[in-house]
Amino acid sequence: MADRQDLKGQVALVTGAARNIGRAIALALAGAGADIAIVARSDQAASDAVAREVEALGCRATVLLGDVSREDDAARLVDQTVKALGRLDILVNNAAIRREAPVETLSYTDWRDVMGVTLDGAFLMIRAAIPHLLASGHGSIINIGGLTAYTGAPNRAHVISAKAGLDGLTKALAHELGPRGITVNLVSPGMIDTNRQHASSGGGAEPAHHQTTRTLVGRRGTAEEVAAAVRYLAGGDARFTNGQTLHINGGAFLP
Repeated sequence: MADRQDLKGQVALVTGAARNIGRAIALALAGAGADIAIVARSDQAASDAVAREVEALGCRATVLLGDVSREDDAARLVDQTVKALGRLDILVNNAAIRREAPVETLSYTDWRDVMGVTLDGAFLMIRAAIPHLLASGHGSIINIGGLTAYTGAPNRAHVISAKAGLDGLTKALAHELGPRGITVNLVSPGMIDTNRQHASSGGGAEPAHHQTTRTLVGRRGTAEEVAAAVRYLAGGDARFTNGQTLHINGGAFLP
């Protein structure tokens, strides 16, 4: 069993890290000793608050604002991480947009916004990070998927397509990067209690499928339980885990 501080000396970049699951991931990795680049699109205050929590755990933090769906921003975010913290060992692609709409009223702009952040953003961040993850000698990429990518749900054609694309990207890159020392895996949360007031999560609206989906354990999960799976995949005990999806959903979906 790896030491609880087995990420000490490593650097993790977490997108969408200002709140909810992203925040919990940043704190879990910092709890294992990693320095953290906290990436958000625009929320400086929330990102700064997470940075203070990371620093309270004895780790360094840097806050970087940018749009991962923009090629130049993705490259800059990785470059600034390495300049600020010295290296990059762990990339967590958590940034996503989850607004809902019936397909007949779904605009192409909204479709592209979701695809751009969730799927294109992961690709752009990975491509920019690869040279640094190779230099690490034990790089890891962890993509954050979602339950409905496997079950389907109404009013989420854009969200489901983007999250399902992350599953395919994970498998493809596990083949390409695994032999070069970089593991690529996906964590798929489902039925997690989070604050949905932010516009990217629908502005407070509860996803429709939450009204009909039940877990086998009789409760919803926490962001920290998702973060624990990410922390495992980033650590030394997971170096033989590659191209896999970890479903963290209390038994709501059994693959």
